[in-house]
Amino acid sequence: MDSSIRVCILGLGVIGTTYAYALQKAGCEVYHLVREEKRLMTPQHLPVHLLDGREASKGVEKDDFYHIQLAEPESVFDFIIVSVAKGALEPAIQTIREKQLKGTIIIFCNTWNERHEIEKMVGDVPYIMAFPTAGGCMENGVLNCVLFDHIMLESEEKSHIPNYRLLQTMLEKAKIKAEIPHDMFEWIWIHMAVNAGVTSTAAKEGKLDCPKQLAIDLMGDAKALAQAVRCIRETLKVVKARGVNLKNYRSELLPYRIPPVIAGVAMKRLFAKNELTSRIMVLHNDVRDILHGCKCVYDEGKRQHLELPLFYTNMERVFDTLKSTKLS
Repeated sequence: MDSSIRVCILGLGVIGTTYAYALQKAGCEVYHLVREEKRLMTPQHLPVHLLDGREASKGVEKDDFYHIQLAEPESVFDFIIVSVAKGALEPAIQTIREKQLKGTIIIFCNTWNERHEIEKMVGDVPYIMAFPTAGGCMENGVLNCVLFDHIMLESEEKSHIPNYRLLQTMLEKAKIKAEIPHDMFEWIWIHMAVNAGVTSTAAKEGKLDCPKQLAIDLMGDAKALAQAVRCIRETLKVVKARGVNLKNYRSELLPYRIPPVIAGVAMKRLFAKNELTSRIMVLHNDVRDILHGCKCVYDEGKRQHLELPLFYTNMERVFDTLKSTKLS
C-alpha cells in the first residue's frame, strides 16, 4: 500500500482515533497532535476493540492494538482531521494555526455553524466538510468502538480542495465509501435535529448520568420511539426555518414521514437486528456533547419563534434535571 498519505488527527478523541486506526491499517502515516502536557502520558500502543462494519453487514468483532505516533509543530500533512465535541471547533482551528500545521482540514463533527462562519474560522486554509459514521468510548484504557463502511462527504464541486482525489484514494484504501448528500452543512443540521428529537425523548425522565441505560430503554420501547418520531418532526421544522429545502433529503427523512406508531415498531426491529446501529447508540456516552446538539436546536427554535411543544417540553425537563445534577 502507498504510505505517502500523511494524516494528522487533532487530539486522541474516540472518533478521530477510530479512523486513525483504520487509516493506519490501510498504510497511511497517521499522527496525533496532543497538548504538550499530555505528550509524556500518551501510550505508544492503544488496545482496540472494534465492531467493524466494513467487512460484513452485521459487523465483525476485532481485538487489536493501535500504534500512536505524535505530531510535531510545523509539520506538513495531506489531511488534518478535526473531530471535536461540544462545539469546540473554533479553538481547534486556532490550535492548528498556532502549531503551524499545514494540510487540508477535514471537519469531521457536528456543527451548527453556517458555511460563511466556518470559512471565517479557517481563512485561506483548504477545508472540506464530512461526517463520521463511527462511535464509541474509552473503557479502562481500551478504545471500544464501532466503524461503519461509509462516511458522509461534501462534493468535490462544493469543497474546492486541491487534493479531493487523494482523499477519495485514502478512503478507498481504508475500505470506506463516501456518500455525498445534496449539501453537507444542511445534512449535518438535519442529523443534529434528528438526534435532538431522539435524545430529548430518551432523556426527558431519565437519569442523565447513565446514557447507556437511556439508550437501551429507548431502543426497546416502540411507544417511546413513536414519541421520538413525533419530536423529530418538530425539530426538523428548525432546519427548515434555516432555509433548508427538506425535499432534497426525501430518502433520508422517509422513516419520519410514515405514521409514528408504525415508525416506532420499525425502529425497534431495526435496533434489535442491527448490532452496528444499536452498539453505537449504547457506546456514545459523552452527555455534554450529546446535549450540546440538543441545545443548538432548542435555541434556534426559540430564536425563530417556532411552535415545538413536544420538543420544548422534553428539553425543559432535561434542563430541570441538569440543574439538580453535577452535569449542570
